Amino acid sequence: MARTHVAIIGAPLDLGQDRRGVDMGPSALRFANLNARVAALGYEVEDYGNIPVEQKETLPAGEANAKYLEPIAAACTALAGRVSTALAAGVLPLVLGGDHSVAVGTVAGVAGTFRERGERIGLIWLDAHADMNTPESSPSGNIHGMPLACILGDGPAPLAELGGFHPKVSAENTVIVGLRDVDFAEKAHVRHSGLRAFTMRDIDERGLRAVMDEAIRIAAAGTAGIHVSLDMDFCDPVHAPGVGTPVRGGATYREAHLAMEMICDSRRMVSLEVVEVNPVIDERNRTADFAVELITSGLGKRIL
Repeated sequence: MARTHVAIIGAPLDLGQDRRGVDMGPSALRFANLNARVAALGYEVEDYGNIPVEQKETLPAGEANAKYLEPIAAACTALAGRVSTALAAGVLPLVLGGDHSVAVGTVAGVAGTFRERGERIGLIWLDAHADMNTPESSPSGNIHGMPLACILGDGPAPLAELGGFHPKVSAENTVIVGLRDVDFAEKAHVRHSGLRAFTMRDIDERGLRAVMDEAIRIAAAGTAGIHVSLDMDFCDPVHAPGVGTPVRGGATYREAHLAMEMICDSRRMVSLEVVEVNPVIDERNRTADFAVELITSGLGKRIL
């Protein structure tokens, strides 16, 4: 994978949750000078614009246990195609969400591209939540709580089978880091899935460096590279207040930077997405600005 070019792809999807505002996340990140800050690291930056997404006000919610499933699947299909186009050109895709349901499209595009080459990818999921509900277990029916289940081959068929194959990523190469808020019925899915989940207690006891060392090793084992899915609620809301579902007790400012710096140092990242930035509840766009800082750490920015 060439590391000289980055394709920015907006996915302004907010159909996967009830709280409005994350559809403005891509605009908030661009307003925080994302393109120029990535270019300042020496990358050639091409902005592919935003995928088309239908507006919630114009749509029926559909089934109560999987709201807006069809339009979410349509948006993810469009996103998968745009991600595949970037990878085929040798460019690193940087996807800007939107709620976390966009990850199904991103991962489908990345995994499908490498699958055509006879290769597979690993996945590091930086998130306060497991996102492993299914329509049967979800207390809300919101699909932003289901994308990791879909990526691993469970969940609603239009998403789990997106791209014509499942799972998108093997559970043995999937790692959650920063977990601290899991629905009761969802816990069994996490325990029995075969993935590795590092909770905030693991980070407290072992330190972020040791956790990320192991996470990178698991995701990289036997794979062509790692997709990194960064939900900004991975970070403590003291540092990232403008997120879709904030949860106290997350990664500190420096822990979040260290996680991205270590991913960069591994030289195994093949794609990156940042999701759940909500400028409506943010403070002077500082969550988006923090997200851009973390993106640049993941792409090679250093203190010295």
